Amino acid sequence: MPGFFEPLTVGKLELPNRLVMAPMTRNRADDSGLVSESAPEYYAQRASAGLIIGEATQVSELGQGYVLTPGLHTDAQVAAWRAVTEAVHAQGGRIVAQLVHCGRIGHPSLYSDGAHPVGPSPIASGEQMFTPDGMLDHPTPREMTLRDIRDAVNDFVSAARNAIEAGFDGVELHAANGFLLQQFLADGSNRRTDAYGGSIAGRIRLTLEVVGAVAQAIGPERVGVRLSPGITFNGISESDPAELYTALVRALAPTPLAYLHVFEILTRDVTRVIRAAWPGVLIVCAHPTPESFPSSPEIGAEALADGVADAVALAEMWLANPDLVARVRAGGPYNTADKATFYGGDHQGYTDYPTLDAPDAPDAER
Repeated sequence: MPGFFEPLTVGKLELPNRLVMAPMTRNRADDSGLVSESAPEYYAQRASAGLIIGEATQVSELGQGYVLTPGLHTDAQVAAWRAVTEAVHAQGGRIVAQLVHCGRIGHPSLYSDGAHPVGPSPIASGEQMFTPDGMLDHPTPREMTLRDIRDAVNDFVSAARNAIEAGFDGVELHAANGFLLQQFLADGSNRRTDAYGGSIAGRIRLTLEVVGAVAQAIGPERVGVRLSPGITFNGISESDPAELYTALVRALAPTPLAYLHVFEILTRDVTRVIRAAWPGVLIVCAHPTPESFPSSPEIGAEALADGVADAVALAEMWLANPDLVARVRAGGPYNTADKATFYGGDHQGYTDYPTLDAPDAPDAER
């Protein structure tokens, strides 16, 4: 079985190792969706990753679900991201943009025209979002029309083209974590009776259309897809995850995508089903047991050895250890992540974690 330090071909990229930096929202963009001025340094510090998957980036203003998150739908946003990709490439790294439409996970306060969030059906998430005015309930979304659905597909395509213009090596389409594409996949949030709802074939249709359109626009070898079977985040409920994701993955399999990325939450049985149905590269953010949060190199190594993963995505470990590859090679030690600085703020907890070769840097055991 492959180890962390064996190379891996992903699309047209040659990864020098199998330690992937998972996408992590850090809420450090500005109000216009421009990634922060510190982002080039933050991502470049972590360029030794086999692959960096950038933080969730909205494909349109209506696709935004949280405050201070970046976009890829304006020229200024493209220019801001270009500084990031250039910094990563200057350090020999590889980076893809994670593209998201948050769907019902949003609020009129996020949008310049006060628009209402949209979703497959008028079913609220039951969750709340943080705003400068405090915690606000996610409203009941407006059910998307067929025109809305076409617009969403076009927004993903436009953002993917913008990602390539910004210098990204590819894109990851976010069909996980309770956002729009998973809202269509899940029978708890999708009660439509048209061609985009009802049966599994109907519920997977939007994801297949987005993947197909983006693959045609920028090339399938530049496209990855993230899935999170059985997750309950953002009010998602799936009664049939094994059956649902088997059908989805089998429908995706004929397209030579760069990879699938499974965010596994106590669903190793479904991960195995996906592994069996998917002929290409499978990246797993592994959480097979209640004790495996946050995931660690040891848990990732088990997923590689078990054969369910070709590469392993880690999140918190990369956040706190910019030189994670070197630390894994050395068997540690590892910095401890400062949870108080995960979201928002300045360079603290963002670009100031020390590396092994900087012993005099401030202690990150916060």
